[in-house]
Amino acid sequence: MREKVKPEIKFEEIPGPEELELEKMPYEEYCRKIFDPKKTFEKPEALKGIRWLSCTMYIFTPHSVSNLAELGAEVIKVEMPRAGDPMRHTSPFNEAYLYPLHDTRPFTGTGYGYFHANLNEYYISLDYHRPEAREIVYNLVRMSDGLTECYRPGTFHRWGIGYKQLCEINPRFIYVWGGGFGYGPKVFGGSYDILGQAQGGLASITGFHEDFGGHPVKHTNWVIDWYSGTMITVGVLAALYWRRKTGLGTMIEFSQVHCATRACGYGVPLYGRFGIVRQRWGNWDTQLCVHGIIRTGKSDYPNDPNPQLREEAKYVMVSAFQDEDFRELCYVIGRPDLWEKYKTHKERLKPEAQIEIYGALEQWASDKTRSEVVDILTDAGLLAMPVMNDKEVYECQHFRERGTIRWIEDPIFGDVLVHGGFSVGLLSETPRRVRWVWRPVGADNVRVYHELLGYPISQIKEWYDKGII
Repeated sequence: MREKVKPEIKFEEIPGPEELELEKMPYEEYCRKIFDPKKTFEKPEALKGIRWLSCTMYIFTPHSVSNLAELGAEVIKVEMPRAGDPMRHTSPFNEAYLYPLHDTRPFTGTGYGYFHANLNEYYISLDYHRPEAREIVYNLVRMSDGLTECYRPGTFHRWGIGYKQLCEINPRFIYVWGGGFGYGPKVFGGSYDILGQAQGGLASITGFHEDFGGHPVKHTNWVIDWYSGTMITVGVLAALYWRRKTGLGTMIEFSQVHCATRACGYGVPLYGRFGIVRQRWGNWDTQLCVHGIIRTGKSDYPNDPNPQLREEAKYVMVSAFQDEDFRELCYVIGRPDLWEKYKTHKERLKPEAQIEIYGALEQWASDKTRSEVVDILTDAGLLAMPVMNDKEVYECQHFRERGTIRWIEDPIFGDVLVHGGFSVGLLSETPRRVRWVWRPVGADNVRVYHELLGYPISQIKEWYDKGII
């Protein structure tokens, strides 16, 4: 009988002391260990070695490239000389300027609206319109992996720096156009976040129905900008993988308006099957009840000088759509009759049922604070959470421990509070990171034009004097 040969064990496959320690840890402690925010900068970067050109403005296209920079890519942000990205001038009430925009405009600055969309990037200035700029772009393309731009369709092509021209210079080049509508009847239609929400159908299902005195509403933040930017990043990562397999670049054309349509969920297929146009339904869910936001009678901060705390800290998210949870909720608020009346979830979904149920909930909460409502429902085993504001998110231990909200030491601004890419998925081996939030216009002209491309300082000074950079 032949003796079985034992498989050879390689030395590097034998677990070390630290690996053995991790194997014995409870799951939550294990996660704290491998995702520790304090060890972020000790680990490698997934996209280190990738160089990308960001010829972008405002939010959604810059954000798509900033995602790459947070993952380790070297990103070069290209802005118009002196003026910079128009988003620099956007902040609450056009105030809160943090740093001079440019050395020729010392009394203007960059506002808080510019935060998080251009993290970790190097900043150069270049006027694409000038004939001298074309060769500069070509030289950058020869040394880069891709470019993202957001000008009107065909603009870069007319300037001689579109995809058709650039792929001849660098066949491995990945070119991204991000804009409003893309090719088609509305090809030259520009777009902002609010237009995307309106034209994509999303705004039609936000806000309360007219029966409740409501109307379509735009989300306060630029949600379609951020969402669109993240979707572009997914396309770029796929294109990088495709290039790794084939050696060839590609072009990505991205419509912000179509991204808003995707966010409409089941609305379009519902119309396609039944001809039903989905209506607005406010803070209640059309598919689950109870599953929505209610208003309590008292604020958690009744004497605070800040009106957002004094008047607005009154809202609670409540979820009790399972039969046993709804029954418990009805007994907690002293309305067992509602349980007798709406024992099945199908009955509770009817509009008249939801109006009555949520009305009863708010009547019960009318003499209570937000915290009291959350405590009572939580103690009863039901899901209830306060609708938190910026102050409360900042103070939340859960977010702080995970690094969702954290202070960084910015090379220019010093201590800066950020809530950037850390919150969009943690990576144990190659974590995202924020090195800086932004720089002044043209801050890295010498680094890129002289140190990277090899142009003499005299040439850079000449370009600067002529307004080319």
